[in-house]
Amino acid sequence: GEAGVEASLVGFHANYSSLTGDDLKIAKDFVKILREDFAFYKGTFEVASESKTPEINSSPNYDKLKSTGITFAGNVTFRKDGVLYANVQLHDVNAGKVALLKDALVTESKLRPSAHEMANALFKTVTGKESVFESQITFVCDKGSRGDNIVKELYIMDFDGKNVKRLTNHGGVVMSPAISQNRKKILYSLIQQTRSKSRNNNLYVLDMDSGNSSIVSSRSGINSGAVFMPGDKSIALTLSHTGNAEIYEINLASKEIIGTLTKHSAPDVDPSVNVDGSKLAFLSGRANKAEIYIMDLPGRENNTKRISYVGKFNATPRFSPDGKELAFSSWLDNRFDIFRIGSDGHNLVRLTKDFGSNEDPTYSNDGQFIAFASQRVLSRTEAVQNVYIMTRDGEMIGQITEGLGNCQSPRWTK
Repeated sequence: GEAGVEASLVGFHANYSSLTGDDLKIAKDFVKILREDFAFYKGTFEVASESKTPEINSSPNYDKLKSTGITFAGNVTFRKDGVLYANVQLHDVNAGKVALLKDALVTESKLRPSAHEMANALFKTVTGKESVFESQITFVCDKGSRGDNIVKELYIMDFDGKNVKRLTNHGGVVMSPAISQNRKKILYSLIQQTRSKSRNNNLYVLDMDSGNSSIVSSRSGINSGAVFMPGDKSIALTLSHTGNAEIYEINLASKEIIGTLTKHSAPDVDPSVNVDGSKLAFLSGRANKAEIYIMDLPGRENNTKRISYVGKFNATPRFSPDGKELAFSSWLDNRFDIFRIGSDGHNLVRLTKDFGSNEDPTYSNDGQFIAFASQRVLSRTEAVQNVYIMTRDGEMIGQITEGLGNCQSPRWTK
């Protein structure tokens, strides 16, 4: 919500009258997810307690509802017809009308996707915009590491940290995932655990439908930091096979180099491309330390502009969905903190402070939230890194990974 604009009060009343046992539990969980999803947008929505939400029949008394302060009243009725269905009515109290009427199939296996889909439909009815409720976050964790044998694998979870699945089982070190626009493929780099000294950093692509991974680039040196170009047909990545790290574009199907996007004697790494493919953000050592530069695409070195001047050096620039700003991390006071800056280099905002070391920001699909990795020191010998979410203004929503070891490199689905 904008400053000074009050959050809409949303109420959900549920009727569980005919349910028992497992059905009752699943129905209550369904309503709980609806409530928690709306509460996630705390500047926009406040969720009324269930006791404060009056029961709503098919022709509600809108004046009476208005006196409760509720702006949007949801009524959830369950019916058992072989399987369990939820019928959701959403009433726009001020307009005095039904805004949405929708059914959902509520089975144990489909409970979360079904509830998030319903919450998204309700959210869209109220705001006219998409929510984060059906989005996911891919990330890397070191669960399963033993002593010096560090193993990092790729995982995916729902935006709220639930429904965690492991996607790879290489027994090596997975790094820098990136997900395609259509969510069908994930790029990542891998350093295999081999006995030989020549452990190369190779680029793989995971096919989400089949679960299979295949090599995209195993040129000598670095094959990393890959991101999808608009349309998912080609990728931008850092290669160092010529001796100097530059950013290239590669055709995903043929694996051939289409062209080089940067050309400079200093190393250029960590590309991020805006949604229409007109701008490339990257890190470069041109100023003798890692700073963020922006270039118009197709790449022309003469229109490259440095936009970051904060901290000792910077890392992981990431465009917002609308391309108007970037989030990045900067080394300051012996740790990383996260900043936001306009893609024109103006309006620098510091988003984290006094909250461990924070890196790897990634914007939600609607641009309203940023997920990031934060390392909290627990004692002199122990620290743990987890994925957290904050609003784009730096208001903490909370930690969403737990018990997976050290987690890093979150990437939100488009």
